[in-house]
Amino acid sequence: MPTPQTTTPLPPNPAPETPDLNETELFERHRIIVDKGQTMQRMDKYLQMRLENVSRTKIQAAAKAGCVLVNDRPAKSNYKVKPCDTISILLPQPPPDTELLPEPVDFRSVYEDDDVMVVDKQPGLVVHPGFGNYHGTLLNGLLYYFQNQAAPGSTPVEPHLVHRIDKDTSGLLLIAKNDDAQAHLARQFFYHTIERKYNALVWGNFDEDSGTIIGNLERSPQDRRVMHVTDDPDRGKNAVTHWRVMERFGYVTLVECILETGRTHQIRAHMRHIGHPLFNDAAYGGDRILKGTTFSHYKQFVENTFKILPRQALHAQTLGFEHPATGQHVHFESPLPPDMAAALERWRNYAANSAAFIS
Repeated sequence: MPTPQTTTPLPPNPAPETPDLNETELFERHRIIVDKGQTMQRMDKYLQMRLENVSRTKIQAAAKAGCVLVNDRPAKSNYKVKPCDTISILLPQPPPDTELLPEPVDFRSVYEDDDVMVVDKQPGLVVHPGFGNYHGTLLNGLLYYFQNQAAPGSTPVEPHLVHRIDKDTSGLLLIAKNDDAQAHLARQFFYHTIERKYNALVWGNFDEDSGTIIGNLERSPQDRRVMHVTDDPDRGKNAVTHWRVMERFGYVTLVECILETGRTHQIRAHMRHIGHPLFNDAAYGGDRILKGTTFSHYKQFVENTFKILPRQALHAQTLGFEHPATGQHVHFESPLPPDMAAALERWRNYAANSAAFIS
């Protein structure tokens, strides 16, 4: 079971003007230039009037976390806006398009305190409502859980997503339990100080033991459900994935992927781009035999392994972050789920016993 480990505080965040504020997918960025005739006014009040469906509390939490910049410098909530000021604000988790209803949903919490929850998500569970999945998501289940945890007459905790993982990806997911924690964690994801490591079983072998994939990601024009690497540096969103070989099985390889950025389908798209689609990843071409022999025995072995692992072979194993309340670095590890562990064991045995093993 993942357990928290307390170590020393993280180093200070980089200068706030460094990154591109359009970058992070689960956050929305607003840029406002104050009118020339604007009278001096508290920034939180000014922004509340300018931003639709954004509470003053959320604006104050963003400012406290350093997510509000005035003329490229962090500003407090009580800053008095002046004519021609340029205000940039990073707000995590835009309001959903549909009403979220509490629903009983099975999920596994491995850590919880007053500010955060860490969930070890099982494969097949959708994280939040979206097209085709409006009910039975983790977010619906969290609302139900916190509603039942609330004392009579009190306001239930409102869960906040600060990142997400795909439906058929298993592993660790971080939830904020209040506005301050959400803003603090959003800043960490934005500045890439969150520690995230994934285990992925991919087709093929590698010449090197480690490497880095750099390539802007955008929606594929042929299939809007998947992402692809674009050759145009002015298109898509910057994405960086570091990988390291953990175990070689000849026709497939277990790799550790470390995310420097967190784009939609980043590992899946990047691995396909370099010719190593994830094992049984139907959306990215990994659900057919891409490496190996033509023998019927081998074909049957792979098809049986597909049945054991009926999803892309990707697991969010490691999660580390600066705790929003204590400032200490906490670290969690999740063991491989049974389906992925069983598939790896089959490949391990095949590689050890097959004369067809290749390098």
